[in-house]
Amino acid sequence: MNSSIWTDLLGVPFQQTFYTAGGHRTRVLEAGEGAPLVFLHGTGGHAEAYMRNIAEHAKHFHVYSIDMLGHGLTDKPADADYTMALWSDHVVAFLDAIGAERASLSGESLGAMVSAWTAIRHPQRVASLVMNTGILAPPNDKGRAELLDVLERSKKAAGQLTRDTVKARMQWLMFEPEKTLTDEIIDIRFKIYSQPGMAQVMGKIAATVLGGVTDEAFCRRWMNSEVMRDIQCPALVLWTRHNPGQPVELAREAMKHIPHAELVVLENSAHWPQWEEPENFNAAHLAFLRKSAG
Repeated sequence: MNSSIWTDLLGVPFQQTFYTAGGHRTRVLEAGEGAPLVFLHGTGGHAEAYMRNIAEHAKHFHVYSIDMLGHGLTDKPADADYTMALWSDHVVAFLDAIGAERASLSGESLGAMVSAWTAIRHPQRVASLVMNTGILAPPNDKGRAELLDVLERSKKAAGQLTRDTVKARMQWLMFEPEKTLTDEIIDIRFKIYSQPGMAQVMGKIAATVLGGVTDEAFCRRWMNSEVMRDIQCPALVLWTRHNPGQPVELAREAMKHIPHAELVVLENSAHWPQWEEPENFNAAHLAFLRKSAG
Protein backbone atom coordinates (compact mmCIF):
# COMPACT_ATOMS: atom_id res chain seq x y z
CA MET A 1 0.00 0.00 0.00
CA ASN A 2 1.54 3.30 -1.07
CA SER A 3 -1.42 5.66 -0.91
CA SER A 4 -1.05 9.33 -0.07
CA ILE A 5 -2.37 11.29 2.86
CA TRP A 6 -3.80 13.64 0.24
CA THR A 7 -6.07 10.90 -1.06
CA ASP A 8 -7.11 10.22 2.55
CA LEU A 9 -8.18 13.86 2.92
CA LEU A 10 -9.45 14.47 -0.61
CA GLY A 11 -12.48 16.75 -0.45
CA VAL A 12 -12.26 17.24 3.32
CA PRO A 13 -12.04 20.83 4.62
CA PHE A 14 -9.16 20.75 7.09
CA GLN A 15 -6.30 22.84 8.37
CA GLN A 16 -2.85 22.44 9.84
CA THR A 17 -2.52 25.11 12.50
CA PHE A 18 -0.83 25.99 15.78
CA TYR A 19 -2.36 26.77 19.16
CA THR A 20 -0.64 28.04 22.29
CA ALA A 21 -1.33 25.48 25.03
CA GLY A 22 0.19 26.06 28.45
CA GLY A 23 2.64 28.49 26.87
CA HIS A 24 3.75 25.94 24.27
CA ARG A 25 3.27 26.23 20.51
CA THR A 26 1.28 23.13 19.62
CA ARG A 27 0.73 21.80 16.10
CA VAL A 28 -2.72 20.46 15.21
CA LEU A 29 -4.41 18.85 12.22
CA GLU A 30 -8.03 19.93 12.49
CA ALA A 31 -11.26 19.14 10.64
CA GLY A 32 -15.01 18.87 11.13
CA GLU A 33 -17.62 20.41 13.39
CA GLY A 34 -19.38 19.32 16.55
CA ALA A 35 -18.16 17.91 19.85
CA PRO A 36 -14.37 17.91 20.20
CA LEU A 37 -12.39 14.70 19.66
CA VAL A 38 -8.65 14.78 20.36
CA PHE A 39 -6.31 12.16 18.88
CA LEU A 40 -3.00 11.53 20.69
CA HIS A 41 -0.14 9.64 19.03
CA GLY A 42 2.47 7.35 20.61
CA THR A 43 6.11 7.69 21.67
CA GLY A 44 8.12 9.44 18.97
CA GLY A 45 5.00 9.96 16.89
CA HIS A 46 3.15 12.91 15.41
CA ALA A 47 -0.29 14.01 14.26
CA GLU A 48 -0.01 12.20 10.90
CA ALA A 49 -0.58 8.90 12.72
CA TYR A 50 -4.31 9.61 12.29
CA MET A 51 -4.41 10.78 8.68
CA ARG A 52 -6.53 7.77 7.68
CA ASN A 53 -9.13 8.52 10.36
CA ILE A 54 -9.66 12.27 10.24
CA ALA A 55 -12.05 12.32 7.28
CA GLU A 56 -14.52 9.77 8.67
CA HIS A 57 -14.49 11.21 12.17
CA ALA A 58 -14.86 14.78 10.89
CA LYS A 59 -18.33 13.82 9.63
CA HIS A 60 -19.43 13.59 13.27
CA PHE A 61 -16.90 15.48 15.44
CA HIS A 62 -14.57 18.44 15.50
CA VAL A 63 -11.34 16.47 15.18
CA TYR A 64 -7.99 17.61 16.53
CA SER A 65 -4.95 15.41 15.90
CA ILE A 66 -2.18 17.02 17.91
CA ASP A 67 1.57 16.76 18.25
CA MET A 68 2.11 16.17 21.96
CA LEU A 69 4.70 18.15 23.88
CA GLY A 70 8.21 17.19 22.76
CA HIS A 71 6.92 15.64 19.53
CA GLY A 72 6.32 16.55 15.90
CA LEU A 73 6.35 20.31 15.32
CA THR A 74 5.14 21.17 18.83
CA ASP A 75 7.57 22.84 21.24
CA LYS A 76 10.26 20.60 22.73
CA PRO A 77 11.60 22.07 25.97
CA ALA A 78 14.95 20.34 26.45
CA ASP A 79 14.87 20.67 30.24
CA ALA A 80 11.34 19.29 30.69
CA ASP A 81 10.63 16.25 32.84
CA TYR A 82 8.59 14.26 30.33
CA THR A 83 6.05 12.38 32.42
CA MET A 84 2.41 11.34 32.07
CA ALA A 85 1.54 14.31 34.30
CA LEU A 86 3.33 16.78 32.02
CA TRP A 87 1.65 15.43 28.88
CA SER A 88 -1.72 15.27 30.61
CA ASP A 89 -1.40 18.89 31.73
CA HIS A 90 -0.53 19.86 28.15
CA VAL A 91 -3.68 18.12 26.88
CA VAL A 92 -5.82 19.99 29.41
CA ALA A 93 -4.11 23.25 28.43
CA PHE A 94 -4.97 22.45 24.82
CA LEU A 95 -8.63 21.95 25.76
CA ASP A 96 -8.50 25.35 27.42
CA ALA A 97 -6.95 26.84 24.28
CA ILE A 98 -9.78 25.60 22.05
CA GLY A 99 -12.41 26.58 24.61
CA ALA A 100 -13.57 23.02 25.26
CA GLU A 101 -14.95 22.21 28.69
CA ARG A 102 -14.93 18.50 27.81
CA ALA A 103 -13.67 16.37 24.95
CA SER A 104 -13.38 12.77 23.90
CA LEU A 105 -9.77 11.58 24.04
CA SER A 106 -8.43 8.80 21.85
CA GLY A 107 -4.79 7.86 22.26
CA GLU A 108 -2.50 5.27 20.73
CA SER A 109 0.24 3.63 22.85
CA LEU A 110 1.76 6.49 24.91
CA GLY A 111 -1.19 8.62 23.83
CA ALA A 112 -3.53 6.02 25.33
CA MET A 113 -1.75 6.20 28.67
CA VAL A 114 -1.75 10.01 28.62
CA SER A 115 -5.47 9.94 27.80
CA ALA A 116 -6.13 7.55 30.69
CA TRP A 117 -4.17 9.71 33.12
CA THR A 118 -6.06 12.78 31.94
CA ALA A 119 -9.35 11.01 32.63
CA ILE A 120 -8.05 10.08 36.10
CA ARG A 121 -6.57 13.48 36.98
CA HIS A 122 -9.21 15.65 35.29
CA PRO A 123 -12.40 13.56 35.11
CA GLN A 124 -14.61 16.58 34.45
CA ARG A 125 -12.72 17.30 31.19
CA VAL A 126 -13.04 13.87 29.53
CA ALA A 127 -16.37 12.86 27.98
CA SER A 128 -15.19 9.48 26.70
CA LEU A 129 -11.89 7.65 26.42
CA VAL A 130 -10.31 5.31 23.88
CA MET A 131 -7.15 3.42 24.79
CA ASN A 132 -5.68 2.13 21.54
CA THR A 133 -2.87 -0.46 21.98
CA GLY A 134 -1.79 1.07 25.28
CA ILE A 135 -3.12 0.65 28.81
CA LEU A 136 -1.92 1.20 32.37
CA ALA A 137 -0.43 -2.24 33.01
CA PRO A 138 3.18 -3.46 33.25
CA PRO A 139 4.28 -5.64 30.30
CA ASN A 140 4.93 -9.34 30.63
CA ASP A 141 8.35 -10.86 29.86
CA LYS A 142 7.69 -11.08 26.12
CA GLY A 143 6.36 -7.53 26.12
CA ARG A 144 9.45 -6.22 27.93
CA ALA A 145 11.69 -7.78 25.29
CA GLU A 146 9.60 -6.21 22.52
CA LEU A 147 9.73 -2.80 24.20
CA LEU A 148 13.49 -3.01 24.67
CA ASP A 149 13.71 -3.80 20.96
CA VAL A 150 11.77 -0.67 20.01
CA LEU A 151 13.82 1.36 22.51
CA GLU A 152 16.98 0.41 20.62
CA ARG A 153 15.31 1.20 17.29
CA SER A 154 14.22 4.56 18.69
CA LYS A 155 17.72 5.40 19.89
CA LYS A 156 19.10 4.64 16.44
CA ALA A 157 16.41 6.69 14.70
CA ALA A 158 17.19 9.63 16.99
CA GLY A 159 20.97 9.35 17.27
CA GLN A 160 21.94 7.80 13.91
CA LEU A 161 19.31 9.46 11.76
CA THR A 162 18.92 7.98 8.31
CA ARG A 163 15.86 7.09 6.32
CA ASP A 164 16.65 3.41 7.03
CA THR A 165 16.76 3.84 10.82
CA VAL A 166 13.44 5.69 10.70
CA LYS A 167 11.98 2.92 8.54
CA ALA A 168 13.22 0.24 10.95
CA ARG A 169 11.61 2.10 13.86
CA MET A 170 8.28 2.36 12.04
CA GLN A 171 8.32 -1.28 10.91
CA TRP A 172 7.98 -2.23 14.59
CA LEU A 173 4.53 -0.62 14.57
CA MET A 174 3.14 -2.73 11.75
CA PHE A 175 1.84 -6.29 11.45
CA GLU A 176 2.64 -6.36 7.72
CA PRO A 177 4.92 -3.38 7.10
CA GLU A 178 5.61 -4.43 3.53
CA LYS A 179 1.92 -3.76 2.82
CA THR A 180 1.09 -0.82 5.08
CA LEU A 181 4.23 1.24 5.69
CA THR A 182 4.36 3.93 3.00
CA ASP A 183 7.31 5.89 1.68
CA GLU A 184 5.41 9.08 2.43
CA ILE A 185 4.93 8.47 6.16
CA ILE A 186 8.61 7.48 6.46
CA ASP A 187 9.59 10.72 4.72
CA ILE A 188 7.35 12.77 7.03
CA ARG A 189 8.90 11.24 10.14
CA PHE A 190 12.42 11.60 8.75
CA LYS A 191 11.83 15.32 8.15
CA ILE A 192 10.35 15.76 11.64
CA TYR A 193 13.30 13.95 13.21
CA SER A 194 15.71 16.16 11.23
CA GLN A 195 14.74 19.28 13.20
CA PRO A 196 17.53 20.86 15.28
CA GLY A 197 17.54 19.48 18.82
CA MET A 198 15.06 16.74 17.98
CA ALA A 199 17.53 13.89 18.50
CA GLN A 200 18.23 14.88 22.11
CA VAL A 201 14.56 15.26 23.05
CA MET A 202 13.49 12.07 21.26
CA GLY A 203 16.27 10.10 22.91
CA LYS A 204 15.22 11.46 26.30
CA ILE A 205 11.54 10.62 25.76
CA ALA A 206 12.28 7.14 24.42
CA ALA A 207 14.51 6.36 27.40
CA THR A 208 11.90 7.71 29.83
CA VAL A 209 8.87 5.94 28.37
CA LEU A 210 10.13 2.82 26.62
CA GLY A 211 12.87 2.31 29.17
CA GLY A 212 10.44 3.17 31.95
CA VAL A 213 7.84 0.55 31.14
CA THR A 214 10.51 -2.06 31.73
CA ASP A 215 11.42 -0.46 35.08
CA GLU A 216 9.69 -1.54 38.29
CA ALA A 217 9.55 1.88 39.94
CA PHE A 218 8.20 3.56 36.81
CA CYS A 219 5.53 0.89 36.47
CA ARG A 220 4.45 1.30 40.09
CA ARG A 221 4.07 5.05 39.56
CA TRP A 222 2.58 5.27 36.08
CA MET A 223 1.43 1.79 35.00
CA ASN A 224 -0.60 0.65 38.01
CA SER A 225 -3.86 -0.80 36.69
CA GLU A 226 -5.70 -0.13 39.95
CA VAL A 227 -5.69 3.64 39.37
CA MET A 228 -8.01 3.07 36.42
CA ARG A 229 -10.81 2.56 38.94
CA ASP A 230 -10.99 6.36 38.94
CA ILE A 231 -11.88 6.56 35.24
CA GLN A 232 -15.48 7.75 35.38
CA CYS A 233 -16.30 8.15 31.68
CA PRO A 234 -17.18 5.42 29.15
CA ALA A 235 -13.99 3.75 27.92
CA LEU A 236 -13.11 1.66 24.89
CA VAL A 237 -10.05 -0.57 24.99
CA LEU A 238 -9.22 -1.01 21.31
CA TRP A 239 -6.63 -3.72 20.86
CA THR A 240 -5.09 -5.90 18.18
CA ARG A 241 -4.26 -9.56 17.93
CA HIS A 242 -0.60 -8.78 17.19
CA ASN A 243 0.09 -5.83 19.51
CA PRO A 244 3.73 -5.80 20.68
CA GLY A 245 4.51 -4.86 24.28
CA GLN A 246 1.12 -5.60 25.79
CA PRO A 247 -0.82 -8.65 24.49
CA VAL A 248 -4.59 -8.72 24.36
CA GLU A 249 -4.77 -11.02 27.40
CA LEU A 250 -2.97 -8.40 29.49
CA ALA A 251 -5.31 -5.67 28.29
CA ARG A 252 -8.37 -7.79 29.03
CA GLU A 253 -7.19 -8.35 32.60
CA ALA A 254 -6.17 -4.72 33.21
CA MET A 255 -9.45 -3.28 31.95
CA LYS A 256 -11.35 -5.08 34.71
CA HIS A 257 -10.39 -2.13 36.90
CA ILE A 258 -12.24 0.36 34.65
CA PRO A 259 -15.87 0.78 35.79
CA HIS A 260 -17.41 1.31 32.33
CA ALA A 261 -15.23 -0.31 29.68
CA GLU A 262 -15.61 -2.45 26.60
CA LEU A 263 -13.07 -4.28 24.45
CA VAL A 264 -12.70 -4.47 20.68
CA VAL A 265 -9.92 -6.58 19.15
CA LEU A 266 -8.84 -6.05 15.54
CA GLU A 267 -7.23 -9.00 13.80
CA ASN A 268 -4.97 -7.61 11.06
CA SER A 269 -2.79 -5.01 12.73
CA ALA A 270 -0.12 -4.61 15.39
CA HIS A 271 0.56 -1.25 17.11
CA TRP A 272 -1.01 1.13 14.58
CA PRO A 273 -4.50 -0.25 13.85
CA GLN A 274 -5.79 3.21 12.96
CA TRP A 275 -3.31 3.17 10.06
CA GLU A 276 -3.08 -0.52 9.20
CA GLU A 277 -6.80 -1.29 9.03
CA PRO A 278 -8.49 2.12 9.02
CA GLU A 279 -11.91 0.94 7.86
CA ASN A 280 -12.28 -1.50 10.75
CA PHE A 281 -10.79 0.96 13.21
CA ASN A 282 -13.04 3.80 12.08
CA ALA A 283 -16.17 1.65 12.27
CA ALA A 284 -15.49 0.35 15.80
CA HIS A 285 -14.18 3.68 17.06
CA LEU A 286 -17.08 5.74 15.74
CA ALA A 287 -19.66 3.24 16.97
CA PHE A 288 -18.31 3.62 20.50
CA LEU A 289 -17.97 7.41 20.39
CA ARG A 290 -21.42 7.99 18.96
CA LYS A 291 -23.01 5.60 21.45
CA SER A 292 -21.17 7.29 24.33
CA ALA A 293 -22.36 10.69 23.14
CA GLY A 294 -25.95 9.45 23.42
